[in-house]
Amino acid sequence: MTHNPLDAMFETAPAPGDFARAYLGHLGRVLARLDESAIARFIELLLDARERGAAIFFLGNGGSAATASHFANDIAIGTRSPDKPFRAIALTDNAAAMTAIANDDGYEQLFVQQLAVLMRPGDVVVAISASGNSPNVLAAIEHANAKGAVTVGLTGFDGGRLKALASHVVHVPTEKGEYGPVEDAHMVLDHLVGSYLARRVRAERAHRDG
Repeated sequence: MTHNPLDAMFETAPAPGDFARAYLGHLGRVLARLDESAIARFIELLLDARERGAAIFFLGNGGSAATASHFANDIAIGTRSPDKPFRAIALTDNAAAMTAIANDDGYEQLFVQQLAVLMRPGDVVVAISASGNSPNVLAAIEHANAKGAVTVGLTGFDGGRLKALASHVVHVPTEKGEYGPVEDAHMVLDHLVGSYLARRVRAERAHRDG
């Protein structure tokens, strides 16, 4: 039984090259459905956080945990702006903290406990989740909302509960179970945002020094 477009792709294009062609074509259509105004708003929120000196926290599970780490690197380090930094932090990078919290308080508390220590009102919390229904992600956004943070959801499938909970959302509309295309799109978003911010910083520096 076909469950999503990826299954259908494999059934109709089982050869590696044919599957690759079909997957790339499908991914192109997924990317074409992204809301450019939502992406622009996300970039503006990051720029505003930089102006205010607010921290930007990224979080997610599994592949989205890797995306959270990649985002924090590309924004904090890749922009090359130590004099006026993007204070981006991935809550997926401290193995000692994560395992202590998961062991002592349960996996659902993985991000909440870190935010309780690190987050201040006005900080930005970016939750990355294909399903939008991971309990620890939802708990983190609920906590961040209650404590006065700016919350952003990067979602897939139908958006899940995260789409309704987060103040701002960049949604990748797909069928449920399309983890690959959703996570691909989130990484494209990372590189799009990082590329823009790095060039924005470079232009600011050139204007200042010129």
